[in-house]
Amino acid sequence: QVQLVESGGGLVQAGGSLRLSCAASGRSFSDYAMHWFRQAPGKERELVATISWSGNSVNYADSVKGRFTISRDNDRKRMYLQMNSLKPEDTGVYYCNAESVLLGTYWGQGTQVTVSS
Repeated sequence: QVQLVESGGGLVQAGGSLRLSCAASGRSFSDYAMHWFRQAPGKERELVATISWSGNSVNYADSVKGRFTISRDNDRKRMYLQMNSLKPEDTGVYYCNAESVLLGTYWGQGTQVTVSS
């Protein structure tokens, strides 16, 4: 019902910025809560940020709080993660996730973010 495609990853120096995008297709995009996850090699997948279906509620992992901003545009079926003041420990594959109790959970293919020291 939902297909997700991430983009915007790349290689940046520590202290730099990236803006990740998640493009969704399918109906009822606004019914899904949206999340960004990331996974570094050899580590568990980590929840980075969450935004409610309405956009009224956002949450961040402590490690990114104050540096990352999650947003969504339901009309355009897009979700974004603005990442500032990047650190090497932010390196990993970032995944877009859409979650609905009724409609299921969907994942994008991931986009690589590499932050050099």
